[in-house]
Amino acid sequence: MSTKKGSEKELLWQSRFSEPFDREALLFSSSVDVDKALYQEDIKGSIAHVTMLSEEAILPVEEARLIIEGLEEIEQEISSGALVPDWEDEDIHTVIENRLKEKIGPIAGKMHSGRSRNDQVATDTRLYLKRTIDELRSALDALKSLLLEKAETYRHTIIFGYTHLQRAQPISAGHYYLSYFNMFLRDNQRLDDLFKRVDISPLGAAAFAGSTLQLNAQRSMELLDFSTLFENSIDAVSDRDIIIEFISACSIIMMHLSRFCEDLILWSSSEFNYLEISDAFATGSSIMPQKKNADIAELVRGKTGRVYGDLINILTIMKGLPLSYNRDMQEDKPPLFDAAKSTISSVRIFSKMLAHTKLNEERLTKLTAEDLSLSTEIAEYLVRKNLPFRDAHRITGKIVSHAIESATSLPNIPLETYRSFSELFDSDLYDALQPEASVNTKQSHGSTSFSSVDEQIKNARKKLNR
Repeated sequence: MSTKKGSEKELLWQSRFSEPFDREALLFSSSVDVDKALYQEDIKGSIAHVTMLSEEAILPVEEARLIIEGLEEIEQEISSGALVPDWEDEDIHTVIENRLKEKIGPIAGKMHSGRSRNDQVATDTRLYLKRTIDELRSALDALKSLLLEKAETYRHTIIFGYTHLQRAQPISAGHYYLSYFNMFLRDNQRLDDLFKRVDISPLGAAAFAGSTLQLNAQRSMELLDFSTLFENSIDAVSDRDIIIEFISACSIIMMHLSRFCEDLILWSSSEFNYLEISDAFATGSSIMPQKKNADIAELVRGKTGRVYGDLINILTIMKGLPLSYNRDMQEDKPPLFDAAKSTISSVRIFSKMLAHTKLNEERLTKLTAEDLSLSTEIAEYLVRKNLPFRDAHRITGKIVSHAIESATSLPNIPLETYRSFSELFDSDLYDALQPEASVNTKQSHGSTSFSSVDEQIKNARKKLNR
């Protein structure tokens, strides 16, 4: 089954015009290929509106029943593929109303009493966003659970912490995973806060000024499971700030994923060899047989730019629009749908890939024991001997230069050599020049010590079960 063809098509707004709409103009303005994704929300909103009209005696009960049953049948037809929207229908609202008219006749037109496509679209969009935010929050919760598992598994594994992409200090790998847990936790909190602003019913605002019919907007709100009702009918239909805010939240999530991916890409390379990504999430080269490419991580990193583009898209659409509704707003759906799909799929596939990623603990143990990143421990050793930090930093810098010139690791420099730089050095220095000691002597709040990481894991578990 398809929708009607050619001259039989009816556009919902055309009665005022004496000439048919130009076919090329219709093709240019048609949005059904995009907004057909909202058919379930559109039908749900229409059923709520018709139910309210019936309860308020604006629409006879029997006619309301016919409309609702017809809408439910149309939902099944679209879901099963029996009804295929056609671009000549202009948008999904026209598809549904025209199909309903085929089923029950002119009564179908009563479905639109007291309602404009403006508040209809605004309602559809908010229903879609509520569903999509829930889906994204669920995906983030799964990722946060995985990060907690990784933090527990590797809480006593020591890796390099980096600044400026240079080895900086030894840290607990659990501490590293928990840093991303907290980033994604804030991403969830942003979505939680946004949900409150999305969960507002605009149905009843009509075109932008309200309706002369005695509509019960409160009842429509209840039927659609919104938490509250619009305050101003102009605002209800004319802003898209919730879409902007949602895509902004998606952009931040993608930024966090992209940074994480960058670490995985670097650390899985032969030059680093800190971790191994499962073959199930890597690809080879069409010409170089030895290659193992972190393609999934690269694709997530690449999709970040795509979501950023969606944000710039919607901001640019809205930046110069006078109140209230303008047709430009039809273009809000492509960036919204693209950002939602890209972000949810990226979070899910990244989580799956991360679950199949293992640290190369043997190599990390060897590297962290010999690396110059332990030099901070020397400076802090001297500070504990009551030397001003600036002097301790200067002396340590000279020791590091000596280690580089002599190709000697810090733990292997003889005590007499250390004492040539400062008489404050004693044999207890070597206790500090161990990665475990470096990590566990960190005493400040939220630090990388094993005890601190254990406490952070405990607190993170409480936050996860919010």
